[in-house]
Amino acid sequence: MMLAIVVVATAAATPTSEARQGGTFRIAFQGLDYIDPALSYSSQGWALLDTTCARLMAYPDKPPPAGFRLVPEVAVDFPKISRNGKTYTFTLRSGFRFSDGTPVRASAFARAINRTLAPGIRSAAQQYTQDIAGAADVQAGKTQTAAGVVAQGNGLVVRFTRPVPDFAAMTTMPFFCAVPPTLPADPEGVGAFPAAGPYFVSEYRPGERVVLRRNRFYGGKRPHLVDGFEADLRATSVTEVLDRVERGDADWGGAGAPEYFEPGRGLAAKYGVNRSQFFVKPGLILNALYFNTSRGLFGNNPRLRRAVNFALNRRALARLVSASSLDRRVTDQYLPPGLPGFRDADVYPLERANLSKARALARGTTQGGKAVFYVPDLPQPLAFAQLIKRQLAAIGLEVELEAIPPRSLGGRLQAEGERWDLTLSLWVPDYLDPYAYINLLLDGRFVPGTNLARFDSPKYNRLMRQAGRLRGQDRYRAYGELDVRLAREAAPLAALSFFNEPTLVSKRVGCVVLRPVLDLTAACLK
Repeated sequence: MMLAIVVVATAAATPTSEARQGGTFRIAFQGLDYIDPALSYSSQGWALLDTTCARLMAYPDKPPPAGFRLVPEVAVDFPKISRNGKTYTFTLRSGFRFSDGTPVRASAFARAINRTLAPGIRSAAQQYTQDIAGAADVQAGKTQTAAGVVAQGNGLVVRFTRPVPDFAAMTTMPFFCAVPPTLPADPEGVGAFPAAGPYFVSEYRPGERVVLRRNRFYGGKRPHLVDGFEADLRATSVTEVLDRVERGDADWGGAGAPEYFEPGRGLAAKYGVNRSQFFVKPGLILNALYFNTSRGLFGNNPRLRRAVNFALNRRALARLVSASSLDRRVTDQYLPPGLPGFRDADVYPLERANLSKARALARGTTQGGKAVFYVPDLPQPLAFAQLIKRQLAAIGLEVELEAIPPRSLGGRLQAEGERWDLTLSLWVPDYLDPYAYINLLLDGRFVPGTNLARFDSPKYNRLMRQAGRLRGQDRYRAYGELDVRLAREAAPLAALSFFNEPTLVSKRVGCVVLRPVLDLTAACLK
């Protein structure tokens, strides 16, 4: 459901003496889904759109913790939220302009929302906009503007049919970038269009290239040092992308994490780690073992869930699936390290199991000692599950593995009456907010959707919803405490690791800011 490109900053900055203004930053991609903010839903598309985007709310182009804190961008301040949590009121600051010189008004954000709902538009943003009042009328072609979206001058009101405590954080996604109020909604996606961020798309040839140029009317404060970007979309493989960057034919490119850690490429040996070209920083993708808390074995049985957490050897699991020690960071908590409010509490052992503690907790709770483990029918997940099976045998749990085709697994896990007790899953939020890790995973209102564990505790539902209504430092502090408390007391899932995010740049790139992929807007050339 969710994609891991969010506005998060982790920096390793080149000294100012090596940085310069100007120049064209070259990018290598294996194609691109869309450059249209209503339709793009890929890491490559969002990396480019981030440079063009002016948002109501944003995350600063700075290292953490500042780079993880939600702040107003085009909005004057945080939105006013109604007591029932259904209505958001934003006031916009003046000074922002599109690349054609026209001023940015509230109508630019209203149009962005309504474009995601237009008939024929298959926008992934609809998971976030479909609960806006009147959204269904736009989707049905009865009107072009949702009744719940009202723009007047510099004032924007968005009204939902249910409480949405995380909408301010949602507006950091490219779906909600300011767009010209007359920009059409094209099912094939628009190409070049005026933008209100530091850069705009000046040329787009699908399957060939994208050219971004400076917005000379930009009125914000984001860094924008290069003259523009040229993205070649014709790379035929990840290997070719990385080869181009190493040769200096591209300054950066899109590649999956495993390819960076291939022993034959030897990036860490060539360049070192976190020095000048090869970087490995904490990522945001959570790998976890989920308990089915609606079923007999683990339902209303937090002692057994905690016993499993103590019985797992997280380090051994990490070594099993990766030859590199750089690709992930083992964890026992649900919030990613570095997020404001995160507190490393050492809830469960990370380097080895604590079998004495695990057996003591498991005693008298195993209910016959059998658990059904649904696992994707793929070599790596099956090997991972086999090791978990052996680890849990030490506390008297006999685990039955049921291999299921990946295309069928999601539906089976969501269906009522399925016999699973354990499963593995990755969690990849689209936007950075503790709500996306805590509430979406564990609040009972999201059963059976994103709450795969089917965890529905009145006590924790109340605490999660209270935290969701807070903002600023109070919000981060509440979620940090809730993260530890959930893991230690309720243990609805066993967090295993967060994947690290690798990045390779050419030797001429400076001002490297990672969020967790490269922040192109903040980049400079030496």
